[in-house]
Amino acid sequence: MKFDPLYHPYPACRVPAYAGKGMVATSQPLAAQAGLDILKRGGNAVDAAIAAAAALTVVEPCSNGIGGDAFALVWSGGRLHGLNASGPAPQGITIGAVKAAGHSRMPQFGPLPVTVPGAPSAWAELSQRFGRLPLSAVLEPSVRYAEDGFPVSPTAAWNWSRAYSLYSKELRGEAFRPWFDTFAPGGRPPAAGELWRSPAHARTLAEIARSGAEAFYRGGLARDIAAFVRGAGGFLSEEDLARYRPQWVDPISISYRGYEVWELPPSGQGLVALLALNILKGFDSLRPGEVDTYHKQIEAIKLAFADGQHFITDPQYMRTSVEALLAGQYAEQRRALIGDRAGLPEAGKPAGGGTVYLATADGEGGMVSFIQSNYMQFGSGLVVPGTGIALQNRGSGFSLDEADVNRLEPGKRTYHTIIPGFLTRNGGSEPVGPFGVMGGLMQPQGHVQALMNSIDFGLHPQAALDAPRWQWTGGRSVLVEPGFPAAAAQALSRLGHDIKYALDGGSFGRGQMIWRDPASGVLCGGTDSRTDGTVAVW
Repeated sequence: MKFDPLYHPYPACRVPAYAGKGMVATSQPLAAQAGLDILKRGGNAVDAAIAAAAALTVVEPCSNGIGGDAFALVWSGGRLHGLNASGPAPQGITIGAVKAAGHSRMPQFGPLPVTVPGAPSAWAELSQRFGRLPLSAVLEPSVRYAEDGFPVSPTAAWNWSRAYSLYSKELRGEAFRPWFDTFAPGGRPPAAGELWRSPAHARTLAEIARSGAEAFYRGGLARDIAAFVRGAGGFLSEEDLARYRPQWVDPISISYRGYEVWELPPSGQGLVALLALNILKGFDSLRPGEVDTYHKQIEAIKLAFADGQHFITDPQYMRTSVEALLAGQYAEQRRALIGDRAGLPEAGKPAGGGTVYLATADGEGGMVSFIQSNYMQFGSGLVVPGTGIALQNRGSGFSLDEADVNRLEPGKRTYHTIIPGFLTRNGGSEPVGPFGVMGGLMQPQGHVQALMNSIDFGLHPQAALDAPRWQWTGGRSVLVEPGFPAAAAQALSRLGHDIKYALDGGSFGRGQMIWRDPASGVLCGGTDSRTDGTVAVW
């Protein structure tokens, strides 16, 4: 991929980072340093990704945690491997049981939306299959951060404070007391630069490292988790944890302007990004910063989300196949719906048939695209006493409508927002690198914008991430960042888009990207200027 490393099309753009032996890009500097330390101790890109991911549960707990899910794309042995470490709904939960508890829709907080956490299984599975160092060594930096404490970074402190304000209003009852004891000691969240530590979190990480995550799913930690959730009125059981295993899956892809864009298959929403790009690749006149480009991108995302939210769920329950949705003829049908003015999206009829992202690369060709989340900042608001484990609320994404494809069912995985991405060329035989943008339904929109910035418009990774973003929020409504060109925003309004400038700049995602030069092996990386992140290099 050719780009000018000194080309800065936007005022806030920074220069990219370069390295030869290794690179770790994360949303928090201490986590990036943890991964780099592991590389320097002889670990590979997978070891570094696990170290950074575990560290992020400590240094950015407002976005992810031990009790969340994870997904990974790993380039190793000349090909791409996919890992789905998302957990299903408990076997004992039903729509009827949730309605009997007084709910007309899945609640956001409390024990009912708690699903089986998958993140610890991802660390153990990746370490066993691809890692070079023992898991105990790889998790050591995260244990140290939790035990000794660390100064909270600015963006994390801001998100932490927002979560505290929300949870203070929403969480009522003794079951939520451990959350406040853990994350708001002294009755308030930590401020930027203030030291925060969690010895219980350190003990749990050490136990996961010692047992290869067995204790979390089939040991003492599993008993503690299940007993606490069920005592709070939830359905997660020891049996749900014991039967859980992460799944190795085949990544899905489309060809896009000489490259292959890879995502994980459903129930993740990576398919939405591929659907949009499949539509957009049929337009040859797209230019950076032009109104027509923004218009077509927004309309393609609308159509992709309409299909995604109609069809995506646990693969066992999908109404159509991924292949049918990504078929060229179907993309043509959807592309033909894009006119000169803003439209309202509807799902088509194909033929039958609170998140952190990180990227790592080593000097031997290994590369990892990794993402994990507790969902909605700290998740369910439940922290298992004495463990530091904040449990996710991923089950809040289920529908209680029996006719909905994503309806709640025992043992089912819900529509999942967190998605890692990867780019290759030459038919998938040559890796370009990992990329990702976190942030709920912003994620596929961020994937499309960052990739087009890089592939279509020739921007280096840092510039591709720093470019002003837009975000479709439903109907004809589009939020744009404060730095979005005013003339373009006004022109889009004249085309029927309901454009609003965001007062809160935190909703446009935070991403990382690493590209490898095929001739020299030199790595070029960027990390989003919207966060505290850094690219640690060797």
